[in-house]
Amino acid sequence: MVVVVAGVALLGAGTAASVAWVRGGADGHLFTEADVPDAPVALVLGTKVEADGTPSPFLAARLEIAQRLFAAGKVRVILVSGDHMNDDYDEPDAMRRWLVDRGVPAEKVVLDHAGFDTYDSCARARRIFGVERATVVTQSFHLPRAVAVCRHLGVAANGVGDDTARRYAERWRISATREYGACVKAIVDVLSGRDPVHLGRRETGVDDALRAG
Repeated sequence: MVVVVAGVALLGAGTAASVAWVRGGADGHLFTEADVPDAPVALVLGTKVEADGTPSPFLAARLEIAQRLFAAGKVRVILVSGDHMNDDYDEPDAMRRWLVDRGVPAEKVVLDHAGFDTYDSCARARRIFGVERATVVTQSFHLPRAVAVCRHLGVAANGVGDDTARRYAERWRISATREYGACVKAIVDVLSGRDPVHLGRRETGVDDALRAG
């Protein structure tokens, strides 16, 4: 019994420390759309795509923010980073189609097909695509972790979070609760300095898009 209690206490302390690390890393770097500083790149983190290839409501809400930031001139390129696990499931292409259909020039949307989780998306943004400064876009419950991880990995990141998906109350609640465990994973990833699942060679897509008219 003592061992169980001690284990629970250690787990609780570790979780609290991880959440504090995340919040501290993101402090001062979370903004509204109107107030976020300009950045060369918006990094949109992927999430579920429906069976018909359309973005889920949570993903569409992220893309709406990125499209508005681009239209307002607050970002010049949109890097969409998500899971392309097989030919039948492709988050980045679904994200690009959504943006292009709503007026973002195709040459201004860059795809990262190996953004399998937040850490991989941030690490690849810096190491594969050469992103040094970005506005991260995701739901508000996820945003502190995403910004903290990106900043630790060398991307000078600010963030804008979506709250409109709160109307999907059950999924929002479940996802927000999972953030506690995700914060623990984040600090383990950062402290281990692990490589993303896929690295590969340096890609020039973001550089090319920034140079494009």
